[in-house]
Amino acid sequence: MSTAPHASDSTAGSSGGPVEMSMRAKLTELLKPSQLEISNDSWQHRHHAPMRAAGGGNGETHFSINVVSEEFQGKNTMQRHRMIYAALSDEFAAGLHALSLKTKTPAEIQQTKQ
Repeated sequence: MSTAPHASDSTAGSSGGPVEMSMRAKLTELLKPSQLEISNDSWQHRHHAPMRAAGGGNGETHFSINVVSEEFQGKNTMQRHRMIYAALSDEFAAGLHALSLKTKTPAEIQQTKQ
């Protein structure tokens, strides 16, 4: 279940780990998204040297995030990504390694549907 009102959530019905839950809460508070999808991609990277050295990591090191928010209006891609990285600085300090981000405004989504 998503913490964002009216948010689409690709992990609905599944329980995320503590890192994913923390990311979801912080991004929901910061961005008030109309859509927030978080996918844990860590299993795809467990063979990488840094992950092997950490015993495979905690299973929450790599995520894909697709977020649609009015908060991105007037911001370029780099500014949007910086907003997210700043919000998740504690998670990066605790072992989050990489994010794949797709950031759009509702208007940008509507343009792609036309």
